[in-house]
Amino acid sequence: MLRVAIIGLGPIGNVHARHYKEHPDCDLVGLCDIIPERADEASKRFGAPAFYDAAQMLRDLNPDICGVCTGGHEYGGDHYAPTMQALEAGCHVLGEKPISNEIDKAEAMVRLARERGLCYGINLNHRFTKLTRIARQWVDAGRLGHLLFINMSMWIKNPRETSPWFQLKALHPHTIDVMRHFCGDIAATQCFVTSAPGRKIWSTAHFNFKFACGAVGGLTGSYDIERGHPMERCEVAGTGGRFVLEDMMHELTWHPAGTNEKTIISNAPFGDIPEKTFDDTFRNRIRCFVDQVAAGASPETIDGSGADALAAQRVIAAAITSVEEDSVVEIPVPNGAL
Repeated sequence: MLRVAIIGLGPIGNVHARHYKEHPDCDLVGLCDIIPERADEASKRFGAPAFYDAAQMLRDLNPDICGVCTGGHEYGGDHYAPTMQALEAGCHVLGEKPISNEIDKAEAMVRLARERGLCYGINLNHRFTKLTRIARQWVDAGRLGHLLFINMSMWIKNPRETSPWFQLKALHPHTIDVMRHFCGDIAATQCFVTSAPGRKIWSTAHFNFKFACGAVGGLTGSYDIERGHPMERCEVAGTGGRFVLEDMMHELTWHPAGTNEKTIISNAPFGDIPEKTFDDTFRNRIRCFVDQVAAGASPETIDGSGADALAAQRVIAAAITSVEEDSVVEIPVPNGAL
């Protein structure tokens, strides 16, 4: 049984707590928030003691896994301190995205986890669905042949106005991670941004990408469009065919090269339990992390790792530079060093 504690009990932290509580291999032992009312309410809801200081909770409970579900500026400004505390306490950590809104802090978290030999994952939940898993299996099996291009888009209505780069930093850890999940490292980017009437931030963006494998791609994202259904589309093509993934769990279509035939897989293939809501992606992601930790997985094999999240944030940082300098920006491909 893995002892789990959570830092940050806003809406997302409560979702994490519920799924840990429901996992048969987890014992939810502590809930912490600097806002006492949040910790107290979560304590009543989930039956675990409330704490208002993360360091004290980590000392008192010595958990195996710590969920860091804080938020902060650009949704990532508050992740650094509790993540470092948890890693220094010897906990495996599953954090929320973005890993951090500051690259140097993200690098420090990934580095410390690596030095301590601890599993460090980020809630990159869009890659944790049955349909995404099937699509990745097609890529790994060489079904697409030589990869040529990937196009992706994602949109939701988010009226928040924080930094000029809020939409890029907060939304696109997901989209860029999915694109990297299918096509590998991104070697260069050029980004263009615009704003809807009345917006004070760059609320819509388009990225051009060159991948290290030689494929090219495009990504369009917006905080200006009502969500509706679908809210996300990913198309990957190669010399052997292409697939289209609508949302992360709605529908996957395979178009083989040289024929008009196609295969459509809708949500739950082969009799599996359907993923009915976005909440199911949190369940899948948390279960994967818990299962990997319980199995003694090597930290470098963690699916949706801190290193994956850091790579996505580096792409976003390069895109911001591209806008500021009106240029194409190369992105060094990681070689194991930070």
